[in-house]
Amino acid sequence: MKIILKAAIISFLWPLFNVSAQENLTYQKPPKSIIDIVEAPPTPSVFINSAGEWMLILQNPTLPSVKEVSQPELRLAGLRINPLNNGQSRRSYYTNILLKSIIKNEEYSFSGFSSEMKISDITWSPDESKIAFSNSTADGIELWIGDIKTKIASKLSSQKINTTYANSFVWLPDGKGILAKFVDDTRKAVPESPQEPTGPVIQENIGKAAPVRTYQDMLKNPYHELLFDYYLSSKLKIINLNGTITDFSGPAIYRSFDYSPDGSYLLIEILKRPYSYLVPANLFPYTTEIYNSKGILIKSLYNAPLAENLPTGFDAVPTGPRKFGWRTDKPATIYWVEAKDNGDPGITVPIRDMIYTMPAPFTGAPIKLAECYLRFNKIDWSNDQMAIITERWWKTRAERRVFIKPGNETFRVNLFDFYYENTYSDPGDFITIKNEYNRSVLLTDKQSIYTIGEGSSPQGNRPFLTKFNTKTKIVDTLFHSQAPYYERPIFFSDKKFIITSRESVDSTANYHHVTLPALIYTPLTSFLNPYPQLKGIQKQVLNYKRTDGINLSGTLYLPEGYQINDGNLPVLIWAYPREFKTSAAANQVKGSPYQYTRISWGSPIYWVTRGYAVLDNADMPVIGESNKYPNDTFIDQIRYNAQAAINQLVEMGVADRKRIAVGGHSYGAFMTANLLAHTDLFAAGIARSGAYNRSLTPFGFQAEERTYWEAKDVYNKMSPFSYADKIKEPLLLIHGESDDNSGTFPIQSERFYNALKGHGAVTRLVLLPAEAHSYRARESILHMLWEMDQWLEKYVKNKPTENSANKN
Repeated sequence: MKIILKAAIISFLWPLFNVSAQENLTYQKPPKSIIDIVEAPPTPSVFINSAGEWMLILQNPTLPSVKEVSQPELRLAGLRINPLNNGQSRRSYYTNILLKSIIKNEEYSFSGFSSEMKISDITWSPDESKIAFSNSTADGIELWIGDIKTKIASKLSSQKINTTYANSFVWLPDGKGILAKFVDDTRKAVPESPQEPTGPVIQENIGKAAPVRTYQDMLKNPYHELLFDYYLSSKLKIINLNGTITDFSGPAIYRSFDYSPDGSYLLIEILKRPYSYLVPANLFPYTTEIYNSKGILIKSLYNAPLAENLPTGFDAVPTGPRKFGWRTDKPATIYWVEAKDNGDPGITVPIRDMIYTMPAPFTGAPIKLAECYLRFNKIDWSNDQMAIITERWWKTRAERRVFIKPGNETFRVNLFDFYYENTYSDPGDFITIKNEYNRSVLLTDKQSIYTIGEGSSPQGNRPFLTKFNTKTKIVDTLFHSQAPYYERPIFFSDKKFIITSRESVDSTANYHHVTLPALIYTPLTSFLNPYPQLKGIQKQVLNYKRTDGINLSGTLYLPEGYQINDGNLPVLIWAYPREFKTSAAANQVKGSPYQYTRISWGSPIYWVTRGYAVLDNADMPVIGESNKYPNDTFIDQIRYNAQAAINQLVEMGVADRKRIAVGGHSYGAFMTANLLAHTDLFAAGIARSGAYNRSLTPFGFQAEERTYWEAKDVYNKMSPFSYADKIKEPLLLIHGESDDNSGTFPIQSERFYNALKGHGAVTRLVLLPAEAHSYRARESILHMLWEMDQWLEKYVKNKPTENSANKN
């Protein structure tokens, strides 16, 4: 049955003197060549246990229907909640789990699954003999167990768990049960909305600066607060594997809960009032407490206040203790971090953060562990002879990884000191294994550690596995991806093998068991190419320069059988701007020429099947060297980037300058509107889910740290809304009616459309019911692609000539 769009599609039709009207249009479908790609069966995902013995093959779902996406939804404090099942709305899930023995290379099915499973939150038991997972149903979220030995999956209890916020369950350290957040069985009926107002909604600030970014879905009134309490409150209960349930604590709104490595204690964080109408739930007040395994309070660690008044800047953090956690290499020792600059990156101090620890029974004074000269990011534990702290500083893009010996304050060695936007110098991520407490610790070999990285290089990404000596700093490369493949190590322990994901231009990713150092391959999966209809399309990494010498690249797709002497093609350029602090980082090659082409719902590659040349991921760097801000020259730089791409395509003979479109999603949509406002390079534009008036995001956007009042000219110049009268090329605007992304409220597209319409532009606004920032429903995606196809066919491929336009 076709579903009617609720007056969601508004158009301003060619020619210009035909005044706009609303269309009562049903969902449309694009041409079959596009539909076939959209409806290709999704490739499964995999999840390997820590011993490398078992692989879970997880079946991804096909696109949901608009009916599913349109289920009731509450939007509270930055969360989106399904009130029918007390879970998150729009959550991702799997439809089936297959079990693969890596040792035997044999595949098994679990019995007990229905055809309507919606599986999430998969976790291995401590001894990895079982998995636990949640299953979403229409009226609740169930807790399930899958037994690796018997291959039987079953629901643990008819009582429903609460998955509205944060983690919902953890295994007991002995593996004999699970501690889970259950829906509060003592709660009464859902609070009813007041039939009439009881008074005004009041917010007040007593002279204290609170520069808060524009968050979506905030609480708006006391009734919202009641709903927030009702749906997020839960009880912690222990459920044994035989299904018996014991109360542990509650009801409360649990922010997090985690057993100590030895299982003797729990670290629990609980949200508290007062709530805020300005910031999301993760910035609400909360308490951090330690309980014993019987649920008795042992120590209150900290009462975090409401974090409405953070300083500006991406390195800003709350004052006081934060980031509590357990040392994974000790039975029961907590650690936490405290800012030494009042959380303000604008203050110049030698020490930014201090890390403290406290062992059980938590009665002594805090023990200083280490100082951080940049902002603390994370810590990887090993033992008393090794831990590695990662520090970062956004303003300079600096990252430092520091080798410390816990308990020895004087020992500090900088292992890696680099700029994280300089991907060529990225040493990769540290490999961890499970210790005797079933917790992650660094994989070490005497003085050496191991890393897996993306391997960015002038030849493109070449993933690697390395062994790094922390004393000599000598790097031993154990594996390096080789042409014509893009191959990523995804598993390595102290054994003599790795598991890799291997793909090529013509073959989708499959998984292999690879012995070291002989590199003997045993296939573990045989996933089929999802897009056989794309076989024969031409793909190449295009390298070119902009006028100031910056190296740029993009991936060019050409139709099957196309040759330059066949003539020019209509072109679609798809891009997303990215800020850099150095030209050197912007110059670096991105991606790999050997990756298989994956086509998501939002990809532009569909149009290669329609006879277009598509330049995807066209580089769009915006550089601010030293103390300069990238956005001060945003318009000039995106113009240079676009000109360079067009010049390259024209010089190749692929394109003519009159039939090139530009498009993008989110910040790419913002870029598209600006290119149409400030250049005459394109025949048309497509802008999806963008923000076009920066005065509506006054306390920063994207990578911009300055406020509107600190950089008013920059905000205004970067706002295509301010230049709506300059846009003469056709611009298609698409937006999800339920956009959940910070800053990209649907009103951005609505007001921009009104401005364009008011100045006689050729434009069309499409609002997709129930869709968020990323679109999900099959009907929505197919209609979006139909709209884009119609726009490109009319205004690019079959662009009206000047004479035909005058004649009309």
